Amino acid sequence: MSLLKQIHIGKKQMPPRMLIYGTEGIGKSTLASHAPDAIFIPTEDGLGEIDCSSFPLAKNCEAVIDAIDVLINEEHQFQTVVIDSLDWLERLVWDQLCKEYGTSSIEKVDGGYARGYIHALTHWRRILNGLDELRTKRGMCTILLAHAKVETFSDPEVGAYDRFSPRLHKHANAVVTEWADAVLFATRKVITRTEDAGFNRTRTLASGLGKEGGDRILRCVGSPSCVAKNRYGLPAELPLSWQAIMNALIQTNNQKEQRNG
Repeated sequence: MSLLKQIHIGKKQMPPRMLIYGTEGIGKSTLASHAPDAIFIPTEDGLGEIDCSSFPLAKNCEAVIDAIDVLINEEHQFQTVVIDSLDWLERLVWDQLCKEYGTSSIEKVDGGYARGYIHALTHWRRILNGLDELRTKRGMCTILLAHAKVETFSDPEVGAYDRFSPRLHKHANAVVTEWADAVLFATRKVITRTEDAGFNRTRTLASGLGKEGGDRILRCVGSPSCVAKNRYGLPAELPLSWQAIMNALIQTNNQKEQRNG
């Protein structure tokens, strides 16, 4: 077939690929469990209190790849695959490399000098390619969950500052965040106020909106405080729920269709 005959014109609706990260206990796994017919591939033991379908706990990198292959090649009713979590999966990737190179640390793989982190990208791309095949062949949505870390980011325009990002090595982080259609930061909304501390000084106090320390939200657009993005035109902030994400996706899609006439 001629390459010209394979050209696609117009928008191509595909299931979303999402990376949702945040602090422990914020509700990432619960959110993912509310996605349509979700199946978890767990790399950490933390699903005991969540009503969901899941594969056995993955104890090595190949177990994760095997689970993805099963979803690609066998009949099932699942519509969403969830990997929980990426930072624990990264440990499995590093363990695999250490086994392949006969070393005790990722820092020593292939003689050191950070080569281990580069070799790890081969495993990451293998996993992401499998998820892409699930997307195209089985029409499945992907949700990747990760914990958050605080990193120092050097901005050439304003200097260095701290921000939240997924708890992954910088090379893996770059590959996964570029691959994802949406990177969403789960956090609690905090209100600050300034009060007089006496002696011509002020102090800033933080207070939440709820009894647990603040309403739980998703930040959908990047800012100096966190890594985030989306390709759907989502608002900067959403409630931390699957329904809120779906409602926003439907709304933005309808708005685009109205603008296009």
